[in-house]
Order: sequence, then C-alpha cells, then structure tokens
Amino acid sequence: MSDWKPKRFWKTANATACDDGYTVLLDTRTVKTPAKANLTVPTMAMAEAIAAEWDAQEKVPDPATMPVTRGANAAIDKVRRQRDEVIALLAEYGDSDLLCYRAAGPEELITQQSAGWDPMLDWAADKLGARLFVGEGVMHVPQTTLALEKLKAEVAAFDDFGLAAVHDLISLSGSLILALAITKDAISVEKAWALSRIDEHWQIAQWGADEEAAAVEATKRAAFFDAARFYDLSRA
Repeated sequence: MSDWKPKRFWKTANATACDDGYTVLLDTRTVKTPAKANLTVPTMAMAEAIAAEWDAQEKVPDPATMPVTRGANAAIDKVRRQRDEVIALLAEYGDSDLLCYRAAGPEELITQQSAGWDPMLDWAADKLGARLFVGEGVMHVPQTTLALEKLKAEVAAFDDFGLAAVHDLISLSGSLILALAITKDAISVEKAWALSRIDEHWQIAQWGADEEAAAVEATKRAAFFDAARFYDLSRA
C-alpha cells in the first residue's frame, strides 16, 4: 500500500451500480485498486462507505483512514488471486484456536477462560459439527480430522470479501471459532473481542496497564471492529 498515494484531483466521490456489482466514481473516474483492477464491490452499502472515505480525504489520501477501501483492495488484489491459499491459511487456525489453550493456573484465570470460552466451543460443536478439544499450556492439542474438515468447509463458503474480513477477525483474535461466531450473529463483535483478550486483561488486573501495550491493543481493537463492519457491509 506504500505506493498508493494519489493527490486529490476529484471534487466528489459517488457510489454507483456497475457491471458485476457496485463501484465508486471520483468525478467520472472509476476507483482502481493498487493493482489497477476496477474496484467493484458486492453491495451498494459498501460502495457508499468507500465513497465516504474518499470524500473525506484532503490533499493526499491516507489509506490508514480508509479501512473499507483497504478491505476491498485486499479482497480483489490478494484474496481473489490466492483464494485457495487464503482458505488453507485460515482453516489452519482450527488446529491452533486460542480457545483450546488454557492456563494451568491460577484458579481465577482458569475460571474466566472456562466461563468465556467453553460456551463458544460448545456452540461450534452444536452448530458447526466441530468439537474441539482443550489442553493446558502451549503444547499442541490435536483435533479430529472431522472437526477440521467442518471448519475448513465453513471458511471455504465465504466469498472473496467475506474471506478478507474473516482473515482479519481471525488473525487479530487468534480464534477461528470467534470469527465464525461473529459472521453467524452468534456473538457480538464487542463480546468476541473481550473473549479474545481474557489472558491479557487478567495480566493487566494483576500488574497494571502498560501504556505502550494499551496503544497496541487499541489499534488492534479498531482493526477488529473495522473487519466486522467490512463483513457486514459485504452482506448489506
């Protein structure tokens, strides 16, 4: 994205229908991705959100302030071109899901993990047919072939835009189960983020907050919420 720095030449940015979906016009020019593909998205809601991001830019667009545009670029330039690899990468999280790795102590942390994570694993077993096993510490917990195949099928069912969103939801939380639960409206994005941070927040409660770590978490949280919004816009 570092080479994507066009100076503002347009007066207005508008969402419009096009072949195969919706796009954004900067005056009369169609927005392009960094790889020079037409930026065509699946819903008018997403196109309108992208148009609003471009309309808000000043002299030189700042990609950091354009999460929906960046998500669409990733879906078109990266996911679409490497779909099988992305599916395989994301499905692998089923074999190392955050929710399966538990603390050996203290009891308070064990209780928090069980109370927050067990219901999500039960949901995955009941609704997705994927029962995952848990263990203590960081040693690999083997999962059944059936469960991993079920989870991979769920990942493969997403379109390119859904995969772009789910990629960020998974990588930021460390949990394929939490990401799938968000996309199926089984849990709110707020709750999912809180569940993904149980370990970190327990440490903060014991030792206090670190300013640098808090800034990193705030950045990741914003990106997590952006990914959830991007997924919703792809279905709106």
